[in-house]
Amino acid sequence: MGCLVLHMQKMILIIDFGSQYTQLIARRVRELNVYCEIHPFNNIPSIENEILGVILSGSPFSVNDTNSPNPDLSNYLGKIPLLGVCYGAQYLVHSNGGLVMASKTREYGRANLNTIDNSCDLMNGISKDSQVWMSHGDTIKELPDDFQKICSTSDVENAGFEILGKSAFGIQFHPEVYHSLEGQTILKNFVVGVCNCDQSWTPDSFVDSTVNELKRTIGNEKVILGLSGGVDSSVAAILLHKAIGSQLNCIFVDNGLLRKDEFDEVLDSYKDLGLNVKGVDAKDKFYDALAGLTDPEEKRKAIGHVFIEVFDEESNKVEGAKWLAQGTIYPDIIESISVKGPSATIKSHHNVGGLPDYMKLKVVEPLRSLFKDEVRRVGNSLNMPDTILGRHPFPGPGLGIRILGEVTAEKVQILQEVDYIFIQGLKDNGLYDKVWQAGSILLPVQSVGVMGDERTYENAVALRAVTSTDGMTADWCHLPYGFLAKTSNDIINKVKGINRVTYDISSKPPATIEWE
Repeated sequence: MGCLVLHMQKMILIIDFGSQYTQLIARRVRELNVYCEIHPFNNIPSIENEILGVILSGSPFSVNDTNSPNPDLSNYLGKIPLLGVCYGAQYLVHSNGGLVMASKTREYGRANLNTIDNSCDLMNGISKDSQVWMSHGDTIKELPDDFQKICSTSDVENAGFEILGKSAFGIQFHPEVYHSLEGQTILKNFVVGVCNCDQSWTPDSFVDSTVNELKRTIGNEKVILGLSGGVDSSVAAILLHKAIGSQLNCIFVDNGLLRKDEFDEVLDSYKDLGLNVKGVDAKDKFYDALAGLTDPEEKRKAIGHVFIEVFDEESNKVEGAKWLAQGTIYPDIIESISVKGPSATIKSHHNVGGLPDYMKLKVVEPLRSLFKDEVRRVGNSLNMPDTILGRHPFPGPGLGIRILGEVTAEKVQILQEVDYIFIQGLKDNGLYDKVWQAGSILLPVQSVGVMGDERTYENAVALRAVTSTDGMTADWCHLPYGFLAKTSNDIINKVKGINRVTYDISSKPPATIEWE
């Protein structure tokens, strides 16, 4: 099974040592309209990959731990520009003969740079007393001979350094977080000033290069795409349609786990976009496969297995199809290949390497280099309607992982009604676009209630709404109490079988957005 990976181009390489902030570094670089990729420290690409500069991330490890990340940087150091952040800076010092040791007091939180060498390219234009964000237990005590200090705080003598003659730098603070008020200037100094990146990676340029590459690679062959109704698969479909037109054949499967009326509504919206879409009702097959399953991963696998069966059956009806297109995006790739290896993934992603060999289709993933908000910007560049681009993310297994425990048609119908009241309420009250993702969870919990003069013993649901930029981190959304009160009342009064409504106020991390 082949796979077309697009966008081999000049870039900044980010080497990930496991920091919670690594994805944020990538986002900041991309905000400069510069392409970058994250690679784990134990799988670093060679220098031939058009790499213009390297950023070393932070890490939960100490450089003095026996099992700490210890990559060979000889292909990079002194050959192309390099910036170490936190652990990355300490690793440069440690591996070159300097001294890194545990600090007597944990250096965490806001600090100010009270000495700055503005003659250093990295610190060009940075203000005295500039606020930065520290987050480390170790500190750099002694720099190697060819290292020169470029900034300090009142508590951290070697807050930053330059390796003389090698276009290499290290900083013990995190420029990527918002609390480092001039952090983006420091990153721009490195990415644009030192690495000479040209800031040409924009949504329009992405569309042009991707469409040209799709045309060149696919030629006159037919492509099949499984549409989900979500932003990612929709933008992927329009990109492919722009490149190959009627050669694209889209399949939209009703797995019985969609939102209320979603199957018909989504089919109508796709027809308005000129896409060739076939809708397939496969609800009963999915319900049969889910019968008796309660483990979340088993449910995901069952849903994925049936989807592939249905999809394979439908794709065989498209004569001459050679390619399978998927709406895989960058967070899918990052979460599926972690710095600790595949075993450390948070959950399985149905659209990352999930195809059996018998399908004999080559895979094309035109969005695999993009974060979610970048996908939306590309959609805007393609003039796609807000009704599609503004849709909240929805999990591939749908309501199957929002029904905790066994999934049945009856439970799906109950949750669809609850979800409809919640989502429609967000829209009616002007709250939908202020929320990144919202949904309802049917809990395997029954509680005592009173309706009229009768005691009830019925189901509980949890409502979930979060704010986020790309789903990698998320905060619970502070919805108005009045809205929550009315929504709870409407659900209990209108949905038979529900007598209790809760609101989830956990953030990611430590919780995930979905419950399963």
